[in-house]
Amino acid sequence: MFIVGDLHGCLSELISQLKLHHFDYHQDLLISVGDLIDRGANSPGCLALLGNKWFKAVKGNHEAMALEALDEGEGILWQMNGGEWYRELPEQRQHDVRLALLQCRNLPLVIELHTHDKTLVIAHADYPSAHYSWNQPVDEHLLVWSRERLNKNLQGRGEDIDGADEFYFGHTPLKEVNHFHNQFYIDTGAVFGNKLTMVQVQ
Repeated sequence: MFIVGDLHGCLSELISQLKLHHFDYHQDLLISVGDLIDRGANSPGCLALLGNKWFKAVKGNHEAMALEALDEGEGILWQMNGGEWYRELPEQRQHDVRLALLQCRNLPLVIELHTHDKTLVIAHADYPSAHYSWNQPVDEHLLVWSRERLNKNLQGRGEDIDGADEFYFGHTPLKEVNHFHNQFYIDTGAVFGNKLTMVQVQ
């Protein structure tokens, strides 16, 4: 079982990491912290990963921006944040990709995993509560956008989130994986030329 940081269209980098980790497509599971699309070379290819049984993802803020743009027909925020690739697609390809993007509505905001001795929680940006409990109501916007907890951690003012053993987040590109208390921040900015982080958790 593996967790991977923000892909942002970096499909070739992901394939390299899968080979490096000897990923077994028949037995292993890869979970993404979200932001499959935008900025990188192959957003449609990363989006297509959702059709594989071995791949799961939580919804990131870039998927949220794309859905909002498709719903409202007003894509300025998405375009400003790397979504121009969609408008540049040929018409038929755009139609197919639109259908794939609309499937992102069904992506969970939180994934809970159980290894033999731990409960792991994956969300895109944050889990906006001091206590984790499966399906408890939390602010969906903060799940995909908030940097408040990370900023507190970086200032030395962080603390554990109780209710689970480990939490994995992406969203904020960092030079290397940052580990504060029981929280791991694994977006290492692959789309900006840094390494794509893939963590084996079981």
